[in-house]
Amino acid sequence: MNDQTPTTNAQVQLIDIGEEQAGQRIDNFLIRILKGAPKTLVYRILRKGEVRVNKGRIKPTYRLQSGDIVRVPPVRLSASQNIPPGQKALQRVQASIIHEDDVLLILNKPSGIAVHGGSGVNYGIIEALRVLRPDAPFLELVHRLDRDTSGCLIIAKRRSALRNLHDQMRAHRMDKRYLALVKGQWNGGERRIDAKLRKFTLKSGENVVKVSDDGKESLSLFRAVKVYTGASLLTVKLITGRTHQVRVHAASLGMPLAGDEKYGDTGFNSAMEKLGLRRLFLHAEQLSFEHPKTAEHFTISAPLNDDLQQVLENLEAV
Repeated sequence: MNDQTPTTNAQVQLIDIGEEQAGQRIDNFLIRILKGAPKTLVYRILRKGEVRVNKGRIKPTYRLQSGDIVRVPPVRLSASQNIPPGQKALQRVQASIIHEDDVLLILNKPSGIAVHGGSGVNYGIIEALRVLRPDAPFLELVHRLDRDTSGCLIIAKRRSALRNLHDQMRAHRMDKRYLALVKGQWNGGERRIDAKLRKFTLKSGENVVKVSDDGKESLSLFRAVKVYTGASLLTVKLITGRTHQVRVHAASLGMPLAGDEKYGDTGFNSAMEKLGLRRLFLHAEQLSFEHPKTAEHFTISAPLNDDLQQVLENLEAV
């Protein structure tokens, strides 16, 4: 079988929605059920009415309710769209788990692995976890990290936990801290960056984010941890969580992130590569929030990966 041989994803499925699935948008539910299906296919079958809830057509924004019966049609995928994660990738994801309890699973996400499949990516963290935990009734991303970003990533094991954490994020009650290496030497103390951000899609299909007066409200707090020759290690607290927010806000200061091929500085990236940097220097170091089950204050930290730590040691020696 070659990579383009089409395969059928089951037959017509009639799925009873329970409490754990209730509240989830139908489009996100289908992306999970139709493993490997591109989002364009999911939205096409919704638009054509091939997906039904309680025998009726629904919009992609419909939120499932307990007791709903969802009709999912058979879909045809190329084998290249249905490639499961390999054993090495599964071991890497398993080894990255830094906390697990009844309702949460938290990883120190490796750089280079997307959080979910789609847009040319066969699988991501969430698909790998579903392979590792085939009996888990519910596993959903609470938030996202860019593919090249490492660090703390929360997976909800209960629908109630997902709703609770999303409520905290909307109310800005989840504290997110990143470590970022940027170009230049930071002067002064903490700096508040509130440049509005807007996402654009290029003709190539690539998404880029730019500072724009008609963009969405965005707020980051930058503070220096260590200043080196020609570079600074910053801690960044995100108040909002826009796409590429740290990267674009840093670039707007004229201090782009090391290893950032989209918003960065070619000369600076080259210099950092000579010091051993092989990827974007952005790490989700710490998350603090109210635990959705115990209601107690909960803080989780992910240590800086060895490869990034080595770059800092090399900078120290310059």
